[in-house]
Amino acid sequence: MNRTVLEWFPAGGPRGSWPAEEFASARRDEGLPARVVMDLEADAFLVIVEQRSAGTVRA
Repeated sequence: MNRTVLEWFPAGGPRGSWPAEEFASARRDEGLPARVVMDLEADAFLVIVEQRSAGTVRA
């Protein structure tokens, strides 16, 4: 499975603000299966899209 990072956001955003979740939600509204993951080493939230590799067979 391949992952594409669409955008990243620093984890120290303002309290009550969820920019990564808002960005991912907007991409889902456009039809992309975007989700948010945490990159602990970079202390950032990543918005990613996972895509199946061409050789992957779905059971």
